Amino acid sequence: MFYFFEGAAALSAASLIFIRQVFYGALLLIVCLLSLAAIYILAFAEFVAVTQILVYAGGIVVVILFGVMLTAKIGEKPLVVQHGNVFGGILAAASLLAVLLYGLAGHDFTSATAATTMATQNAVQETGFVMMRDFVLPFELAGMLLLMALVGAAVIAARTKNNRAS
Repeated sequence: MFYFFEGAAALSAASLIFIRQVFYGALLLIVCLLSLAAIYILAFAEFVAVTQILVYAGGIVVVILFGVMLTAKIGEKPLVVQHGNVFGGILAAASLLAVLLYGLAGHDFTSATAATTMATQNAVQETGFVMMRDFVLPFELAGMLLLMALVGAAVIAARTKNNRAS
């Protein structure tokens, strides 16, 4: 299962390089993020997996898709991306890969003991309690801000469409 989800994540991420339509790119991004969430579940990091699904796949990508669909209706043609600065992108990706490989080379990947696993489970539970006890107001305010931005984008897009029709 791990190799299946790893392959799906890698294939969708690699496909993002060559896709030209933003809508299909956003769909590939959803596939990549959901595959990463499945890998987190297989690694027994359920909290990170749920956060990945709710925040990234469920929130940010949906807003991206909503924005792409609204802008495509305004211009009445699909949004197409032209690939530029290929050399700079390859250079940035290669340097990031080198930094990641350097960091991974010095890491010890021994198996975790039972005490470490129990401490991790308690840390996840404690993190949930702290977030819902101490940080409820910022969490709710961020949600309200995102909702207002979404409604505002819909209103602006509707006004632009009505002004064009007049």
